[in-house]
Amino acid sequence: MRRSAALLTAFAMVACGDSPGAGPEGPVAPPLPDSIVWLPDVGAVVARAERARFVADIEVLAAFGDRTQGAPSNIAAAAWIEQRLVALGYEVERHPYLYRGAPRESLFATKVGAAEPDKMYIVSAHMDGRGGGGAADDDASGVALVLEVARVLALADVSTERSVRFALWNNEETGLNGSTAYASDRAPLQGIEDPPASGRYPEPTWLGMIQHDMILFDHGLPPGPQQSVNADVDVEYQSASAFAGESQTLADVLRQGNREFGVRYPASVGSNMRNTDSWPFRNLVASVSVRENERVAEIGAGSNPHWHQPTDVFSTYDDSDFDLGFAALRTTLSAVAQLSGARIVP
Repeated sequence: MRRSAALLTAFAMVACGDSPGAGPEGPVAPPLPDSIVWLPDVGAVVARAERARFVADIEVLAAFGDRTQGAPSNIAAAAWIEQRLVALGYEVERHPYLYRGAPRESLFATKVGAAEPDKMYIVSAHMDGRGGGGAADDDASGVALVLEVARVLALADVSTERSVRFALWNNEETGLNGSTAYASDRAPLQGIEDPPASGRYPEPTWLGMIQHDMILFDHGLPPGPQQSVNADVDVEYQSASAFAGESQTLADVLRQGNREFGVRYPASVGSNMRNTDSWPFRNLVASVSVRENERVAEIGAGSNPHWHQPTDVFSTYDDSDFDLGFAALRTTLSAVAQLSGARIVP
């Protein structure tokens, strides 16, 4: 069976509530809207997310400064992120690469699946920033989301059937260099048990990739002083990609999770994902980007006046902005809990 067909089958099985391996062979159409049978513990897992922790992490990260790749602020922020993940019980790994001849690193940590440790979903954001401020929205907000999802899945009574990897990319602002290096270096390693018969999979097979990049600010276009009455969580996939069908299905799982678990802001799905760290994965696995607005039609057209500006600091954003970011967090957590087979164990 072709790998793309296998991924569609996996999504369809989740959508229909079947156990892994029970689906038919061959290509399967993406599930129809409203077709997901949610696992019984997904709601309880989503309820574990804490808005106060999410907001506090944004504040801490923004206080480092804009975290330009290679700068002391970037190195200090990476050390803090590593400490947070280690404190949660994760083993933090580094992915080294070169940027213009200089060594750079991205970070990742993995929740190992209890039943299928050789398969995983990637939940990610970029830790570098620019603009001379605190890069609070771009992208401390995304990093804080990833850290809170990691915290919830690390709780002692939360188990997942499949693995979940939390990746914090470097060098996004210079051209997606960190995520591109990871995708190139580690794609060939997928699903290989190393050492043999060890039960360890340094790079589990990718089932889906969810990137988070700017999730706080939706004040309309042109932007106004207050949050838009139509503010929503934007989920984008790339229709011109090898995994467009699977990516659309992944986006729909996020959209339905947003609706199912009472998220205040609705999720909208678009098909022009660009200019973020899910881009290098688009032809390798189902890939989506979660954002405050559409990247090209809205952010690129000026929907966020703080983007890459000194004003992208924590104090710029108010409670409604953090509410929107927390809605994105709950949206992602619902989908990841469903797709990874999360449950509450005694």
